[in-house]
Amino acid sequence: MLALDFWFDFASTYSYPAAMRIGRLAATAAVTVRYRPFLLGPIFKAQGWDTSPFNVYPAKGRAMWRDLERVCEDEGLPFRRPEPFPQNSLLPARVAIYGLTQDPVRDWGEAFCTEVFRLQFCDGGRIDNPEALASILARLGVDAKAALGAAQSNANKLRLRDETAEAQRLGIFGAPSFVTASGELFWGNDRLEQALRWAER
Repeated sequence: MLALDFWFDFASTYSYPAAMRIGRLAATAAVTVRYRPFLLGPIFKAQGWDTSPFNVYPAKGRAMWRDLERVCEDEGLPFRRPEPFPQNSLLPARVAIYGLTQDPVRDWGEAFCTEVFRLQFCDGGRIDNPEALASILARLGVDAKAALGAAQSNANKLRLRDETAEAQRLGIFGAPSFVTASGELFWGNDRLEQALRWAER
């Protein structure tokens, strides 16, 4: 089976257009995508940063925001710059890990991920707000109280830590990143099509 791992952090700017595009493009390429939420914070800390490099280097940040506006315009995606940036992605990542690993048919995990990106980059909402996440879960037909509780269990917290450690082991340094079954690593929304072509090989 042709497969591609999609590694992302909900606070990652370019992960937003990647998440909006990957389902359609993967279906056309007949590639199965595995969603792999993780946390960039520990990876940035290992590089000596205590925040996003787009904040560490203001000129880079200004260029990124304008570039993201152009990318979203080209893709027909709504865009609103989130405040603050970066937002705390810990809770939605835990909920996503729970949904993606506890539900074998993934009938809400991937949809939840897409809606979290919409909340932040379309609606200007806070992804660290439990009530906002509960609203998303309810719209998806999920018992929000049960899912949020399970996401905060020690076992589920460990799953997210393990995923972040696996990202570090793979050499992932930013998001979005894509890893093929053969271990090829691609970084950035603009490498999605290339990653899918490699996954088809």
